[in-house]
Amino acid sequence: MNKPRLFKVFVFLIVGSMLLAACGGAAAPVTQPPATQLPASTKAPATEPATTEAPATEAASATESPVATEPTTFKSVPSGKTTSTGFNCPEPNPRVDVKSTELNMFVWTEYIPQDIIDCFQLVYGITINRDEYSSAEEMFAKFSKGGTNYDVLHVSDNVVPPIIRLGLLEKLDKSRLPIMANFDSTYLNLSFDPGNVYTIPYEAGIDAIVVNTDKVKNPPKSWADLWNPDYKGRMVSIDDSRAIIGVALTTLGYDVNTTDQQQLDQAKEKLKQLIPNIKVFDSDSPKTELIAGDVDLGIVWTAEAELAHQENPAITFIYPTEGAINWQDNWGIAANAAHEDAAYAWLNYSMQPDLFWMMLRDFPYINPNTATLNFAKGNSMATVDVNGSPTTLGALYDNYINSPITNPPADAVKNGHRAVDVGDATALYDQVWTEVKGGQ
Repeated sequence: MNKPRLFKVFVFLIVGSMLLAACGGAAAPVTQPPATQLPASTKAPATEPATTEAPATEAASATESPVATEPTTFKSVPSGKTTSTGFNCPEPNPRVDVKSTELNMFVWTEYIPQDIIDCFQLVYGITINRDEYSSAEEMFAKFSKGGTNYDVLHVSDNVVPPIIRLGLLEKLDKSRLPIMANFDSTYLNLSFDPGNVYTIPYEAGIDAIVVNTDKVKNPPKSWADLWNPDYKGRMVSIDDSRAIIGVALTTLGYDVNTTDQQQLDQAKEKLKQLIPNIKVFDSDSPKTELIAGDVDLGIVWTAEAELAHQENPAITFIYPTEGAINWQDNWGIAANAAHEDAAYAWLNYSMQPDLFWMMLRDFPYINPNTATLNFAKGNSMATVDVNGSPTTLGALYDNYINSPITNPPADAVKNGHRAVDVGDATALYDQVWTEVKGGQ
């Protein structure tokens, strides 16, 4: 959930040849522990997606529930279009007929690689108009009022149910979403949208503790440890009411989704005691303060911790003993979308493996797209890393899969908590957050 560009890389690479991403059949899908946070930031040019192959899956049939299919071979074909960074865009697979000439999206800040946006505009001749938000609360407040002209949008898991109740999301036509076959079933058919009637997965992640171990000699092991007075003015925190109130509730032994007024009042008082330790709330790029050395620890999302760690290995991610906060971001199509055809084209193209691999580099959250991971695994395609240094797609995959941040331990995921829709009690959480932030 989250995120501005720290590193904008304009590198133009010319690649003479590329090896096949996978040879002789489909590789076994990468198994990821379930987890179910906006978002990190960088854009770097990659190389031309010459015809390469990697395992993917067959298109799902038009059903209201996801259908498992056998893996087949994904073929990447160049479109002949090139972005301003030098990235050669792949052809849509499959290409769909689109009459619309624009697409209006409402998304988390800096959460989509620019080359993916540019490629879609180039290969389909469609102009993308993008409106951004920095918190799920901000998104819900604006979208729920109506009167917007959005076609496609990011929707965080706990916001999906109330948006559905308001009739603001379109029921998805699965026959128009062959991309459904590419997802790990771990991220499908979840409680916030059974059967994926209204949404499809985008990225998943975890909110946990980030620490610069060069600065903090006795790193915290639990959420409760963050109340240590030695951390006064040394922390950064995401500006996420449900996550941070959830943190306080776990330290008190309460459910992160409680609707009990007294328990929420206790959490409010607990958070007021934490405020002196928090130097800044930042949901755009909390890694910025960590990398700059302005703060020494804090509460951040998966990708922010991973990108900070890549910049400074002393910055590590700690899964608190009380359990981290798990979440999942999703795509939905707005009810009565004026450019519905472009919305379906976007969902399929932007997440096809030969584009969505960029998320492993630019926004390294937990990637639910099995076909993308299979495409990246062992792929010798030349590209650049987040800092613009030469690397390969396979190396990006290795970094992703070997990192305990982007590929968290199963027990860390199992012990985690997920914020869900609390209905009318949402007003109670809003009040707690207003009073806590007002005391900064």
